[in-house]
Amino acid sequence: MPRRQSLSVEVADDIKKKILRGTLKPGAQIRTEAELCKEYEVSRTVVREAISRLRSDGMLIARQGLGVFVSNSHNSRRFEVDWDSIRTLPDTISLLELRLAIEVESAGLCALRRSQADAKNIRQWMDKANRQFKSLQRTKLHYDFDFHLAIAKGTKNPHLYDLLLFLRPIIVPRIRLGALVSEEAKDKYEQTIQAEHEAVVASIEAGNERAARENMRTHLLNSLERLRSLAASYGVKGSKKHADSVERALRSFVQGLSSDDVPASD
Repeated sequence: MPRRQSLSVEVADDIKKKILRGTLKPGAQIRTEAELCKEYEVSRTVVREAISRLRSDGMLIARQGLGVFVSNSHNSRRFEVDWDSIRTLPDTISLLELRLAIEVESAGLCALRRSQADAKNIRQWMDKANRQFKSLQRTKLHYDFDFHLAIAKGTKNPHLYDLLLFLRPIIVPRIRLGALVSEEAKDKYEQTIQAEHEAVVASIEAGNERAARENMRTHLLNSLERLRSLAASYGVKGSKKHADSVERALRSFVQGLSSDDVPASD
């Protein structure tokens, strides 16, 4: 059963729907804090958090001594993630933990087995992924997924590639990077991701199995922590509790799949 979102998010979501449907029109004063507490049967803290969220989104404005009003413009001052995407964050986090087990092993096997053509293909997909990093509002969270698929293909183990390909519709959510990264941090984020990509590719090109595993693990763990931070900011809890045991079990499974003696090719 999916976890419920936080009460403040539920209240904010409901008020936002009323604004978008026209029930609360531009310039209209919303109910008082006490009235909202009674309406939603929540504490003042919950109401204040909900109002603060909508104010930061540009949907509400406060007028000192008068109250809180619906903004004349419904355009948010920052990019929004729809609540349906936010509700799927626990699943997205769990799937990224699954990717840790699959792709850390894949990177190591790819370093051992990849051909020259594979190495060239992986670098080309990395460059393409790096070029896809455009505006935070348009770029999806897992915009580099084809790059990861190219690495799985380089393992010469069709099970690894097919499994990742099968999971693609589930792994790649609608969440945009704007939910994770502010405009001020965009350049630093882009540099960080590209450095992580380059470290993975360089170790695969060098045939360094251990480094490939470690660099892929670092890349995915960093992504996982960014997702957990996003989930926490919206009051949604991920599944960090069982991450280590899940990863160990799945790594064992993947290693079993990849245990065939597949020679490297040039």
